[in-house]
This record gives sequence, C-alpha cells and structure tokens, in this order.
Amino acid sequence: MSRRPVNPSRRLVDGGSLPFVGVIQSKSRSSPLLTIGLVVAAILLIGFCYHQSGGSRSNIEAVSKFEGGNSCTAEIQRAIPILKKAYGDSMHKVLHLGPDTCSVVSKLLKEEDTEAWGVEPYDLEDADASCRSLVRKGFVRAADIKFPLPYRAKSFSLVIVSDALDYLSPRYLNSTLPELARVSADGIVIFTGYPGQQKAKASDLSKFGRPAKLRSSSWWIRFFVQTSLEENEGAVKKFDQAATKRSYRPACQVFHLKAYS
Repeated sequence: MSRRPVNPSRRLVDGGSLPFVGVIQSKSRSSPLLTIGLVVAAILLIGFCYHQSGGSRSNIEAVSKFEGGNSCTAEIQRAIPILKKAYGDSMHKVLHLGPDTCSVVSKLLKEEDTEAWGVEPYDLEDADASCRSLVRKGFVRAADIKFPLPYRAKSFSLVIVSDALDYLSPRYLNSTLPELARVSADGIVIFTGYPGQQKAKASDLSKFGRPAKLRSSSWWIRFFVQTSLEENEGAVKKFDQAATKRSYRPACQVFHLKAYS
C-alpha cells in the first residue's frame, strides 16, 4: 500500500532545524507585522554574526584556502613591495606571465618608475573592460608559453611567472624556462604552489587541458640545474631580509633565478 509523501518543509519545521520558520508559519495568519519583524530580526542576527566573523573578504579567503584555491598570481601583488626591495632598479621593466596577468600589470603600472607587460597563457575572452584596455594598448597579450615568446633577448629587466608552469609537463618546461631566461636581463622570479595546496578542478581541465602539477622545492631545484639555471643568491638574501622586516610570509614557493649571461 502506498504511503502519502511527506512534505519536506513540514519535516524541517517539526524537527526544529529551522526555528524561525516554525514561528513565522504559526503567526503569519494572525499577525503579519509580527512575521515581518521576525524576518528582519533574523536578517540582523545573521548580519551580526557575519560581521563578527570578519566580513566577506576573510570568509572568501578561508573558503579559498580550504578548497585549495590559493592563487600565486594574487600573491605577487602582495609581494610587490618585497620584490622592489630585493631587485631595486631591476623592477623598472617587468614582464609577468600567468593567468590573470592583467591584475598584476595594472598593479605594477601604478608603481613609481615601473613599466610592465603581461602574457596571458590562455584565452582573454572573458576579460573585463580594464583588461581589454591593457590589451588594446599593447601592455598585455595572449600567447602560448609552450612556444618561443614574441620578444627579443633581454627585452625585460625582470621576468615574473605565476600559476602557469604548474600546468606544463617537463617536456614543455625544458623549452619554456630557457625562454624566460632569454628575454630577461637581470633575473626570473617564479611563484608556484606547494604540493597538496591545490586540488584538480573540472574548470582547470577544460581551460588548461590538465590539472596543476604542484611540485616540491627539491624537484624544482633539480629541474633548474638540468636547464642550466642558477639560483640568484643575492636576490634570495635581499628578498628574505625584506620579508622578515615586513613580517611577510609567502603563501607560495618563490624561486629567484639568474638570467643567462
């Protein structure tokens, strides 16, 4: 014999899961003003709890970290003052490569005595008006970094890359890393995620063709040696000193490499 289906909302009310719902339903017929008052009180209470938790920015950051969505491109924007201390005059002409490069280029262009360009490794179809403006002016372009970069040797004093090399296999890294060194006059800074920091997402697979492969520092160091790239010890020391002074702790791995002589 068939049973009458249970109303899900009735079950929630009876079970006490949503206390405000039960009160509103029982009073709605006799006192509409009381119903409105209870709704407003509930909204205010939620807003108070939300404010006490630190607001939207901290909540978004917490969710992002929990889901493994840390962005090394966003990390660069935090690190700009530290990079300026470490590289000084080498921050006058900068090339950034990585997703959302428009945000980095826009930030760098606001710095005094700094010129900046960017390469977006993927598509710019969803770019906002500000990014499209940078593209029209020639500051940003889309290019596949698996192939030679469209710049002459030593075109930039410093090359910074983030959230892009993690999607390349060693086969393509063998050609991309020397290209970064070729177009740089003073050095390369690589921001990359820590192993276990990020999960593969369906959106990554559709956009990048493969999930991010987050490697350990020892893996990267061995790879740098194989491609004849040397650590820039002077820049490392200055970067660490500036980071300590400002109590800055990178959320990503940061590697400082010399350009080819």
